[in-house]
Amino acid sequence: MSVAMPVRSPESAFLAARGELEGLFGERLSIARAVREQHANTTTWVAGEPPEAVAFPRSEAEVQQAVRICARHRVPVIPFGAGTSFEGHVNAPLGGLCLDLRDMKRILAVRAEDFDCTVEPGLTRTQLNEYLRDSGLFFPVDPGADASIGGMASTRASGTTAVRYGTMKDNVLALRVVLPSGEVMTTSRRARKSSAGYDLTRLFVGAEGTLGVITELTLRLHGIPEAVSAGICPFPSVASACDAAIAAIQSGMQISRIELLDEVQIRVCNAHSCLGLPERPTLFVEFAGSEAGVAEQAERFGEIVGEYASGPFEWARDAGERARLWRARHDVFWALRSYRPGASVVVTDVCVPISRLAECVTETKRDIEATGIVAPIVGHVGDGNFHASPLVMMDDPDEVARARAFVDRVAARALAMEGTCTGEHGIGEGKKHFLVEEHGAVAVGAMRALKRTFDPLGIMNPGKIV
Repeated sequence: MSVAMPVRSPESAFLAARGELEGLFGERLSIARAVREQHANTTTWVAGEPPEAVAFPRSEAEVQQAVRICARHRVPVIPFGAGTSFEGHVNAPLGGLCLDLRDMKRILAVRAEDFDCTVEPGLTRTQLNEYLRDSGLFFPVDPGADASIGGMASTRASGTTAVRYGTMKDNVLALRVVLPSGEVMTTSRRARKSSAGYDLTRLFVGAEGTLGVITELTLRLHGIPEAVSAGICPFPSVASACDAAIAAIQSGMQISRIELLDEVQIRVCNAHSCLGLPERPTLFVEFAGSEAGVAEQAERFGEIVGEYASGPFEWARDAGERARLWRARHDVFWALRSYRPGASVVVTDVCVPISRLAECVTETKRDIEATGIVAPIVGHVGDGNFHASPLVMMDDPDEVARARAFVDRVAARALAMEGTCTGEHGIGEGKKHFLVEEHGAVAVGAMRALKRTFDPLGIMNPGKIV
């Protein structure tokens, strides 16, 4: 049984809601076409579906009032952070009201002695870390894009640092959420652990805005390391690079980041970021800790990967060079967009048990060659997560068909290896068809039952996940 979804708002019903919403938001409610289109999916080939209006709340109370108005008129509500998600999470397939939370970006409390802070959802991760810098603390989850904290929680984001610090599910201690009824719920307290009842925090982390609107987050913080060092190492194949990463992880090394870029992705990054690296599969690695600890880890890593590598392990000479390497890694999406002008970038994402990583990446490389598409690979190989990103000319039906079939095969391959169809991007609209295959009908039925319980009218970000 599927979740009840509201019929697209009849014009008369939305006009009635619009009058109340204008009374609430005034000029902070926009029905301009350009604004609405900016709040639909724009980062990949999932077609954009704009909302009927965009509102910019400044407080939890305004979110509550907006949700209550929409519930009365059965108008869909789509929470919006920075809009950097890849699977159509912010689309409005049934129209409705987009709540852009960009103005809710206060840092409400930093408790250095407890290594936590409380923030509003519109704050971005870079804004938070800039504020925290002088405290000696930082928030480690780094998906690459300057995403909003609320959006990162909603998609259960992770990124380059997950191998050491975990994902959003590991770094969110508590939430305040406006439910579809307009009530506000606090999911937990600040204690580092609790056995009191259901884990509501983790229920909402990854719910993609389908159960409520996050209005406040309490986050786990970490100390800024004394020393950080990074380096790169080329390999003869993606399999040898993956095997080296696996060996390093299995040795118990405390690696902060370990990223794989295949030879095609290195070529793309060289062109975009002027790196001048050999066009071979390459690991970007970072260690953090004490000066002595970093030096020891670097020496051990060099010894471990020596039997796999085709070139020497080279350390970045200074902080500026290290920053340039990681900036190039973070700019991969923009580098891909400029590499094949006119092409759409389809960033797919899977994760497999680390012991199956080399096999999965190697089979995917063969699939790319057989399919005849351009699809660079980059991955957070320390936790078995990688991305293959076809560059697709959308006006070429044959190329689109081949790319779509390839993306589905990558997900199916990961599932066959006891992995997941998405390690960090989420389901959204783009991967709904894999949910039953991954979790089974009983588990998906339980998800739908939860959705109906929290959102009986089906107004919260309809068309996503279930």
